[in-house]
Amino acid sequence: MRADAAWLIATVGPHLEEIETGLAALSELRDKPAGIIRLTAVDHAAETILWPSLANFLAEYPDAQVDLVVDNMLRDIVAERFDAGIRMGERVARDMIAVRIGPEIRMAAVATPAYFKKRRKPKVPQDLATHSCINLRLPTLGEVYAWEFEQGTREINVRVEGQLTANDIVVIRNAALHGLGIALMPEDVAQPHLDSGGLVRVLADWTPPFPGYHLYYPSRRQQSPAFALLVEALRYRG
Repeated sequence: MRADAAWLIATVGPHLEEIETGLAALSELRDKPAGIIRLTAVDHAAETILWPSLANFLAEYPDAQVDLVVDNMLRDIVAERFDAGIRMGERVARDMIAVRIGPEIRMAAVATPAYFKKRRKPKVPQDLATHSCINLRLPTLGEVYAWEFEQGTREINVRVEGQLTANDIVVIRNAALHGLGIALMPEDVAQPHLDSGGLVRVLADWTPPFPGYHLYYPSRRQQSPAFALLVEALRYRG
């Protein structure tokens, strides 16, 4: 038995050392995650939700890399080989894992005080038919966004008309500030100008909050340590 034990130790011992070395290396990888994470996000989400957390994540984990595509396309993250995407919670496909990364969002219909000196403020969404409005074009299908309103159980989609259609919310905000008409935008984009009096809000009782931005990714995709840490860094805890 002693001979057998000596043989076993001589044979297995070096392999145990290799296993211990491998485990130590894995532990170090967990402490210093590396690799490239490919993300896609709309511009508003990238600026207001993603970037603050992403900046801290990249500073904390210098061996991790993020390849971020910012546009307003509703991309197929599986076909285009993204690790994850960011969308409004209500637009995430059911076969995806969704992690909430931001608070609820409200839209705001706004225009300048000077604009409303010339035209009566709308009381209901249907009144927008008599107003000049600034449209948003959705690049995925090339379609113009139908403004969505809700009050209680009533939901109304309105096709508005005006002189300008753009696919960038900053351009739309600036057009509203120049008095071109009524624009619909995320509340946080309009808020500084509402506070200063540069813009006036209408139809506020028709724009309740709705689920905000979520990080989503395929349920069957194996997560890298770096990706798992990024998910936790972005997770909303408000």
